[in-house]
Parts: sequence; C-alpha cells; structure tokens
Amino acid sequence: MRYVFEDYSFDKDRRELHRGAEAVTVAPQVFDLLDYLIRNRERVVSKDDLINAVWDGRVVSDAALTTRLNVARGVIGDSGQEQRLIKTLPRKGFRFIGLVQELDGPESTRATGARAELPQPALALPDRPSIAVLPFQNMSGDLEQDYFADGIVDDIITALSRFKFLFVIARNSSFTYKGRAVDIKQVGRELGVGYVLEGSVRKVAGRVRITGQLIDASTGAHVWADRFEGDLSDVFALQDEITVNVISAIRPKLLEAEIEHAVRRPNNLSAYDLYLRAMPHYYSMTAEDIAEAIRLFTRALEIDPRYSAAASLAVTCHIMNLIHGWSADPQAEVGEVMQLSQLVLSIDENDPETLASVGWAKAYIASDFGAAVEMVDRAVLLNPNSSIAWSYRGITCLFVGNTEEAIQNLERAIRLSPLDPMLYTLQAFMALAFINLGRFDEAVAAAEKALHRNQKFMLVHRCHVAALAHLGRDSEAKQAAVRLLEHEPDFRMSIWASRTRQWPVRLIAEGLRKAGLPE
Repeated sequence: MRYVFEDYSFDKDRRELHRGAEAVTVAPQVFDLLDYLIRNRERVVSKDDLINAVWDGRVVSDAALTTRLNVARGVIGDSGQEQRLIKTLPRKGFRFIGLVQELDGPESTRATGARAELPQPALALPDRPSIAVLPFQNMSGDLEQDYFADGIVDDIITALSRFKFLFVIARNSSFTYKGRAVDIKQVGRELGVGYVLEGSVRKVAGRVRITGQLIDASTGAHVWADRFEGDLSDVFALQDEITVNVISAIRPKLLEAEIEHAVRRPNNLSAYDLYLRAMPHYYSMTAEDIAEAIRLFTRALEIDPRYSAAASLAVTCHIMNLIHGWSADPQAEVGEVMQLSQLVLSIDENDPETLASVGWAKAYIASDFGAAVEMVDRAVLLNPNSSIAWSYRGITCLFVGNTEEAIQNLERAIRLSPLDPMLYTLQAFMALAFINLGRFDEAVAAAEKALHRNQKFMLVHRCHVAALAHLGRDSEAKQAAVRLLEHEPDFRMSIWASRTRQWPVRLIAEGLRKAGLPE
C-alpha cells in the first residue's frame, strides 16, 4: 500500500518515503509514527494511541513524543508552527490532515518525479456545462466539522441540480474522492465534467471560514475563488447562507467561461455554441444586439428545434423589442412570442427558468395574469435559488399591480446573482417599480446604478428622466433627456406609447413629457 500526498509517496510495504524522485531518510520510529497517523487520518489519535502503536506501550515522556512528532513533520516538509499536515489538538491528540490518495502496487512514477495517477478512460463531456463538487477539506482538525463540511457540499450539489442547464455529478460519485489527493484534470476525465468545485472548511474561535474555488478541468485554470465566514451559533442558517453565496457566484462565472470556450471554437456550428455566441448580444440589450441575438437563437433552433434555452431567451428578446418600440411589425413579433412560448412549454413545462419566462410573456402579451402568476409561482417553487425565476416573478408582479412584492422579488434576484451581467436590467425594473409607487428618489438611485453598468439600456434612461422630472429636478431631467436622445435619436412619445401594450408606464410617460421629450 502506498499513500500519496502533496509531492510525497509513502510506501508502507517497502518502508520508503520519496519526495518526487528523491528518497527521504526516515528513522524507523518516525516511519512507524507517520504510518499510524496516515492510516488513522479519519480520527484524532491520542498520545496513548501513539505510544501503544509505536512504542508498544513503554513509558515515553512528553518531550520525547514531541521530538519524534517534530522530526516526522520535518521529513514531510511540515513544522510545529505551520501544522499543514500533522495537526496538534491541545488536550485531545493529533491528526494527519493532508489529502491522501491510496494506491496499490509498486510505484511506477518515482523515476520521473511525477505524482502517481490511476489511468482512467476519459468520459465524453455533455452538451451543456458540467460540474462535479468535491468534498470540502476539513482544515480544523475537529471531526465534528466533517459533518458541517459534508453538509455544505450536499446542499451545493442539490442546489446546482435544480438548474436544468447544468449537468451535475451525483454526490455518491463526487464523494469517492474524499480524503484523496486528486488531480483536477484527472477528475474531469474520470467523471466527464468540464468544471470542478473544491473547497475547505476551517473553524476558528466559534467562527467558520469556507474557501471555494471553481476550476476548469480541461486546463486546470481557476475560474473563480472566494472566501466566506460566519458564526457557528446557527450552523444550519450558516450552511444555507454559504450555499446561496457559492451558487450566486459560480453560476454567471460558469456561463462566462462557456462563452469564452465557444469563441475559441470558430468553426463549431452546434446549437449550443450558437446559443453561447448569442449571449453577449443578449447581455448588451441594444436594438442591434437584440436583433443579432434573435438571429443566433433562431439558427440554434433550426439545428435543434427543441432547444428550450434558446427559445426561452428568444421570447425575452422579442418582448424587449416590443417594450422599447423597436419592432417594425409589432403584431408579427407578438406572434413569435406566442409561438415560442408554446414551444418552450411543450419541451419541458417543469424547467423553472423557461417556465418563468413564459409566465412573463403571458402577462405582457396576453394579459393572462392568472396563468402568468401560476407559472412564476411554480418556477420559484421548483428552484428557489434561481435568480432568473425570481426576476421574472418580480416583473410579472409589476403587471399584476403587486408592486411592493415586485420589489421584494427583484431584490431577492439581485441577492441570488450579485455578479450577473444582466444586473442592470433588474435595477432598471426596480426603478420602474419605485416610480409606480411614487418613490422617485429611490427610482433615481436604482436607475443610476443601472446606468453605471450599461449606458445603452433604453428602459433605464426613460426611468431616469421620468424620476428626475417628477422630483422637480428639471435641469437634471433635461440633461438626462438629452442623453436618452443621443442613444435613441428617433424616440417619439406617441410611437413608444402606442407600442408598450400593457406595460405600466403612465407615470413614466408623464415624466418624459415634463422633461420635454418630443411627441
């Protein structure tokens, strides 16, 4: 049996320790001590345990034991001060806390200094983002924290599994890597995933620190890394909070990485790649970009007519054309929305994000508020961690007239996806909601946050102008109106008002007129 950790290979049968290709000299007692600690790494071993195992129960002073432990640390590059691999737990004992991989058979990689790996056939990657969440490493030396760390990983796997655009490896497969030193690229090959999430847990004085990192399994490059801290007084609340933080951070990062991969595949015309190439245009939300996004989504649907993600975002793009008055043929655009909505529902009526987008479409296009509310309610029930579902629910609430609830939903969506490239749209809808409640100061603040992120999203310009005008800040309102016309020189109140359908814009229209925008 060999144990591999960091750059070391510990061969129990040959009684050899190597660091890469270099043999490390180890005294017999020190070797036995290391052997016992590594074999019993799942628990804290007491001083008596070590004495019985290594010294056959003979009387050994604390000083002698400490000396041997320090020597053992030294031969594996550890120290009593750092305690990176061998941890001392005062009044409890000792524990080997390094990640260890167990290998059978003779060492075949020692001559090259490479780490030992088990050859495994590579699995084909799915046609969507795929991820494995590895067990988080317990850095505390406290076995109780194993349960906490495993609970966080369980919650993250469950939460990620609710996102149907993701392929998520089940817990039973991920947890086969627990306690093993792993190569991320090898994990990616063995599990057939594009990304791996790993992390660690460390308890410090009644608080816990969680670190997480998302890694591209094909290159080993870090996509995202962050650290979270909290009070252990309410473990379950802390677990939930960390899960939300991790999910909210990695979801947009995954999509961002996938878009970069698509750009590097210039000749790939798969439906998935066309969908990814449409996303930057969708994010921009200008008239030109929305037209290009629709073109790419349509091409994706020609290749795969049942690609619900492409159909769902095409629905949103067509509605944006109607909201902004960009549509040359509004009636035809309405027809497209209805047709695509039916397609989405026929593919999977239980996909929370596409379901929510159709709910919004029903509210806007058909004024079918009952069906719309039922759909967005079911969407957030199916995946309470989906910022997209909460966004559409908030927008739908605006149509229904539940404006306070709309604000709460939009705030939750922002909380669930604070790094989302579409964050400016949520802030714009917040501004609209505040205007409808007559809370014009808050509307200005929300609009300015959105403008800081995207100067070309026309809805937010309209909200900004209207809120300033309602506050009597006439000079600022006129300046904002000039900026609106710089981005949209053909804007006319009469044309826009005729194309907004059931959009709740009465107070916006009043404000725009006060600011002197052309009729």
